[in-house]
Amino acid sequence: MAAKKYRTVMLIDDNEIDNLINQKMIEASSITENIYTHTGAKSAIEFLKNMEKLEMADQVLPDLIFLDIDMPLMDGFQFLDEFEKLSNVAKRKCKIVMLTSSINPQDFNRSKKYEAVKLYLNKPLSHDSILKLDL
Repeated sequence: MAAKKYRTVMLIDDNEIDNLINQKMIEASSITENIYTHTGAKSAIEFLKNMEKLEMADQVLPDLIFLDIDMPLMDGFQFLDEFEKLSNVAKRKCKIVMLTSSINPQDFNRSKKYEAVKLYLNKPLSHDSILKLDL
């Protein structure tokens, strides 16, 4: 069996159906061993804060984070602001893909200002877009 491209992937989207579909697409593409799913950016950032405190943080932190923009309580950009406050271990390990239904060019341009954001994709996630990931 071929090695997985990523040890762990995280999905952050307030829409549970989108999370489920994206999770199934990622599972079908066989790019990862583990998938963490969060329906809120606030819970996801707390999770990452807890993970980075562990001695084996580099083994449990996600390699790739798919992040939605439009969410209640804490949106994707607020998540990114909090993400930038995390440890260097977390910032080096986690690469972020904005996965959104937003077609607003301002969102795209704003996402470029964050070093952790490596890619901007429009929903839905496709088998092809997953296989083309090279982050």
